[in-house]
Amino acid sequence: MSAEPAIPTARYQAAYLAAGENPISANIRHAVAALRRHLWMALAIIGAAIILALISTLLDTPRYTAETSVQINDQSDEVLGSKFETGTVSPVTSDWDIDRFLNTQLDVLRSRGLAERVADRLDVAGNEQFFSAMEVPPSALTGDQTQDRALAVELLRDNLEVELPRATRVASISFTSTDATMSASVANAFAEEFIQANLQRRFDSTSYARDFVADQLEEARADLEDSERELNDYAKSVGLIRTRDALTPDGRDALTGTVTTSSLVQLNDAAIQAKAARIEAQARWQAIQGSPLLASQPVLANPTVQALMTKRAEIQSELQVARDRYLDNHPAISRLEGDLQAVSRQLESTARQVRESIHAEYRAAQSAQDQLDGQVKRARGDSLAEQDQSVRYNVLARQADTARSIYDGLLQRYRELNASAGIASSNIAIIDRAEAPTDPSSPNVPRNLALGLLLGLGLAGVAVFLRDQLDDVIHTPEDVEDKLEMPLLGVVPRTEDTSPLEALDNPKSPIAEAYNSLRGALLYSTPQGLPKVLVVTSAQAHEGKSTSSLAIAMGFARIGLKPLLIDADLRRPALDKLLGLRLERGLTDLLVTQDDPKTAIVKIKDRKIDLLPTGPLPPSPSEMLSSPRMAQLLESFADTYDVVILDSPPVLGLADAPMLAAIADGTIFVVEAERGRSGSLKAALRRLRSMKPVLLGAVLAKFDPTKSGNRYSAYYGYDYYQYATGERRNEA
Repeated sequence: MSAEPAIPTARYQAAYLAAGENPISANIRHAVAALRRHLWMALAIIGAAIILALISTLLDTPRYTAETSVQINDQSDEVLGSKFETGTVSPVTSDWDIDRFLNTQLDVLRSRGLAERVADRLDVAGNEQFFSAMEVPPSALTGDQTQDRALAVELLRDNLEVELPRATRVASISFTSTDATMSASVANAFAEEFIQANLQRRFDSTSYARDFVADQLEEARADLEDSERELNDYAKSVGLIRTRDALTPDGRDALTGTVTTSSLVQLNDAAIQAKAARIEAQARWQAIQGSPLLASQPVLANPTVQALMTKRAEIQSELQVARDRYLDNHPAISRLEGDLQAVSRQLESTARQVRESIHAEYRAAQSAQDQLDGQVKRARGDSLAEQDQSVRYNVLARQADTARSIYDGLLQRYRELNASAGIASSNIAIIDRAEAPTDPSSPNVPRNLALGLLLGLGLAGVAVFLRDQLDDVIHTPEDVEDKLEMPLLGVVPRTEDTSPLEALDNPKSPIAEAYNSLRGALLYSTPQGLPKVLVVTSAQAHEGKSTSSLAIAMGFARIGLKPLLIDADLRRPALDKLLGLRLERGLTDLLVTQDDPKTAIVKIKDRKIDLLPTGPLPPSPSEMLSSPRMAQLLESFADTYDVVILDSPPVLGLADAPMLAAIADGTIFVVEAERGRSGSLKAALRRLRSMKPVLLGAVLAKFDPTKSGNRYSAYYGYDYYQYATGERRNEA
């Protein structure tokens, strides 16, 4: 026996698994196998879920869902133009802002405030029809208006659904109740109150703006009055009289803003004109002053002078004709001479008058100029004195003008707010109004049955999974790895028509082939090769460990090894019965004496093995198996035989098997397939592993691959390849 346990390598286990198998496909097969094993339970769960869904659907009260669609724009139309845009929503420029705006509107639709507006509009707090449609029993109503209203608001919010698809701005508002007409009226009320609430918020915002501007306007008016009053008081105190605004439109001081300045300007203009008139009159006077009386142009241009000169010429002409005709003392000549003298005197008098008038004009122009120059000098002095007084006046005037500008701007804004109040258009419009639905929206029989089916499938899957995880029954060879965490050494099929010994005697039988595979696995089960001392055990009795022990010994004998089979079950031996022998001496005799071991060994010639039976059954098997004599015998047998195989008792309830496994070189754990144990299998392994034995692996015995759960194992169809006999050989 080896001093230290050797750990079996995983490469021997791989010889029995599907080579290169995909873990995903293995898991799928395992799941399908588990489902097939618990198919009726899964079908019962699914059927129960479907039946419950159908019953709940038939017993459920029909509900009707009415839907209203509204369009939500990110900006409203301008009613009065861009000048009166107060209260409109500013255009949104980014997608993030648009999404935030639309989500805000959806939150407003779901808000408590809007639900309260709808409750007040429809007066649902005192409407028994509404509570009946919401399946609220009359006993739940307190009669208190406030509490009933709060309950109605919660019902409105709980049964309201608001959806807005991402690719559109048309939101759907749906309401569900047992009354189709009530559902339609509530859905429409939500849409209408949503629009009214939006307009009300805008009106309230405009009203606040009007109140604020009105307050500012009143303050500006008071400031304007104070400024103008201070300006007027100062003007009175200094005697400033302004004929128009003190400042020009460009903000500069207007010099003509006072009476003094205006007078200075007028006098200066008049003085300039008087000077020009004096120069002109002086020029005319100087032109006629030194020239003969009737030689100056101004005199000759006089119409009277011209008429007298014409008349004098006519008289002279008549006088010349009369002298040619009459004598000098003729009365006609005397008369004409007298007329000529009278006209000449009149002409000279008129010419002098004309020259005197020009001189008089000159003297008048000179006098006017002198007077205006004097007045301009006085006005200039008054204006210069007034400019010092205008400095303070202009400052006050600018303050008054600033106050007036502020007042005018606020007044204009106040007028705009008054004009736009109450006429802002809404950015929300109803597309389709809700109508009373004719078909109930729930219960939906196909949908509920589908949900019941899905729920049943889920529960069935969970139940199958839990059942499979909690079940320690080994159904397939893959379960050995998954549930026992042990390498699989071999799979032995179940025999139905023949006994195990008859099947083992036929080297072409599936059982013989299975044990041949097990023999190959044991030959390379450790890095040192075949262990010298092997213990074959199981969790409980009748799992096939004795048959496996005999088959393993016979298998080694067939390949030329010298095996020793020891029946170490000192409580219920099975090998002598299996071989049909009645032996008196055995292992117990060797344990209590120092006899030669050969005296108790029986040679089974037809099977080419040596057998050490149990012998008489002792009163305390555990003490005998744990004695030093047992270890000495095993060491002696290991030196004599190529392999020593111990058919030990079951693990559960006994200490024999763990003690034998602790002193052996390797332990084989036999597991019967499809045997319910309720946790005994894992308990047996825990007891066995507590002795820290060398567990070579497990052998799955009595495996039936034709069962539904095993059809999805990688070992299903292991007997597909058989020896050809008779007609099969001819067909090949």
